[in-house]
Amino acid sequence: MTKIVPEDKARQGHWGWHALRILIAGLLLAFVAWAAVEIYGEMIKSPATSEQTVPQAPAAGPATGQKPTQGG
Repeated sequence: MTKIVPEDKARQGHWGWHALRILIAGLLLAFVAWAAVEIYGEMIKSPATSEQTVPQAPAAGPATGQKPTQGG
């Protein structure tokens, strides 16, 4: 004869502290990886932006009264 088990008792296992610790550890590892990528992204972006901030001389044109030079 089969045993009748109520629905609230028929579970494979229960969530406990072990599962919670694993989920929190995974979340912390994801944050550490995200921070590492952010730091690396800032490191590779910095040299390129410092080169772009160098002011350049204005181009000669009709507004300045000079003729532009033709390369040949």
